[in-house]
Amino acid sequence: MRLSELSGKEIVDYKKAERLGILGQTDLEFNDKSGSISALIIPTGKWLRKQSGEIWVPWHQIRTIGADMIILEVSDDE
Repeated sequence: MRLSELSGKEIVDYKKAERLGILGQTDLEFNDKSGSISALIIPTGKWLRKQSGEIWVPWHQIRTIGADMIILEVSDDE
């Protein structure tokens, strides 16, 4: 799958049934050796307000990538 195919997808935590953001507003962390994506870094807060933090989601916590959304299982300690 290409990065451009991921852009614009809604990110949802299935345990909490909570919308976390849209991939265009999310940073990606890449593995230095293989170049593969190792994590999603999702900012919390609103664009117009100062951002209060971020949610770091390892790639292995992604459960499904669908046509319109990415479904995650975010650990309670994230």
